[in-house]
Amino acid sequence: MDPIDMMVTDANCEYLGLSRLCLMEAAGKSLGEEVAKIAVFTFAKPVKVVMFTGSGGNGGDAFVAARYLLNRGYDVDIYMLKDNIHSNEAKINLEILLNMKPRLSRLTIHYLTDVDDFKLDEDEDFIVVDGILGTGIRGNLQENIKKAIGVINESNGIKISIDVPSGMDPLTGSVDDVAVVPDYTISFHKIKTGVRDAEEELVGGLVTADIGIPLEAEYFVNYGDFLRLKNRDASSHKGNNGSVLIVGGSKDYHGAPAISGKAAFGAGVDLVYIATPESAAIPVKSASEDLIVKSLDGDYLSLNHLDEILELADKVDAVLIGPGSGINDDTSKLFNVLVTKIKKPIVLDADGLKQVDISLIKNKDNIVLTPHLAEFNQFFNSKLKLDLDSYDFKMVDENITEFQLITKNINGTVIVKGKNDLILSGSKFRINRSGNAGMTVGGTGDALAGIVVSLLSQDLSSFDSACLGVFINGLAGDKAYEINGNGFSASDLVSYIGNVIKNGLC
Repeated sequence: MDPIDMMVTDANCEYLGLSRLCLMEAAGKSLGEEVAKIAVFTFAKPVKVVMFTGSGGNGGDAFVAARYLLNRGYDVDIYMLKDNIHSNEAKINLEILLNMKPRLSRLTIHYLTDVDDFKLDEDEDFIVVDGILGTGIRGNLQENIKKAIGVINESNGIKISIDVPSGMDPLTGSVDDVAVVPDYTISFHKIKTGVRDAEEELVGGLVTADIGIPLEAEYFVNYGDFLRLKNRDASSHKGNNGSVLIVGGSKDYHGAPAISGKAAFGAGVDLVYIATPESAAIPVKSASEDLIVKSLDGDYLSLNHLDEILELADKVDAVLIGPGSGINDDTSKLFNVLVTKIKKPIVLDADGLKQVDISLIKNKDNIVLTPHLAEFNQFFNSKLKLDLDSYDFKMVDENITEFQLITKNINGTVIVKGKNDLILSGSKFRINRSGNAGMTVGGTGDALAGIVVSLLSQDLSSFDSACLGVFINGLAGDKAYEINGNGFSASDLVSYIGNVIKNGLC
């Protein structure tokens, strides 16, 4: 499991009612149990447990484990390398240990802010628990932490790392500087990708501890998914935060590409280009002065526009094809050529879906399809129903499996829009529950496509862009309903996109 996926899952537990404090308690209890098992297996008796902690959640897990180990008869020494603990849950669990005064348990807490001349007393058998750094490691290690890692590695105790050995990249398994070399690594919920991929001698024996995270926290899209958004660099300039091209519009439909473009801005992209027939160009320009509109000859998109569109596509990070294009033979020919020639990430929406041959996109992994159920069945030549609103496991499981059997035949990501949206990519799937019945109003699908292409341009994967895109679109629809009731329009929804993202990041 990638570290970001674990962070998102942890956060999304909150929205099922399972607090981070409860998760830390479960993780610490599991850690204590596994340490005790290793102690009995190795020494056949309780021994001293020495814990090194940092400022994050791994230290909090160690604080909890200390209580359970003390109750089992272990001596516990905690060496805190940081007194400015960042995790609120870790602070709470440290406070519990500090409140245990007069001391009736064999616990000693040391504030080890200077490791220069520190050495462990090795006159007896002991276990060393590494709770210094977690999955959030970034950049070079601080000198004090490097020295502590050296102390751990040089000790004769049995070494146990929490979740990931401190100093190891939790995503790649690489070690840029120094890292704890444990005898065991105890992972919570699922083994992290870097630990799984690293050489065995760098991680020791692997133990996976269940801490009660429900499947739904992993598979429901929720506010935790905002953690996937990249932080903007304060020194960035125009275009650094994504640029997109929208290919759409026609004599009859000019609102759709404009809605998509404004939605893309709402989701944080820097530049939006719209390639549209001249009959739609002026209305699209009038919808927003922020849109960069390329007017193409005629009333409909056609192969005559291929070179101009490809030239624009080379300038941007992602391309949306289809909104408002209408359906005709000339447009179909263009779209089928575009999906084969454009190598950038693509969103295929609305009329684009109805005119592209599935065989041309089945091997593209950087494409997102955004059909509602009728469009899905037409595109894949199927007759499925989407019905996920149930407590019946068998029914939900069978329904998802039916869709997976079809979508596994393409490499891209598919959003099936419904009361509960289903997002599928290969064997992966997630469910979005945001949104409301008022979103049946025309244009909300164009807004979704604009959000997804915006996220694609900001370096999110196709699957993550689709998942977060439908969630944001639904949240904006919920905000529009809160203000306007069922009388809101797609333009109302678009106006709230930036606001719901800002609130989601708080």
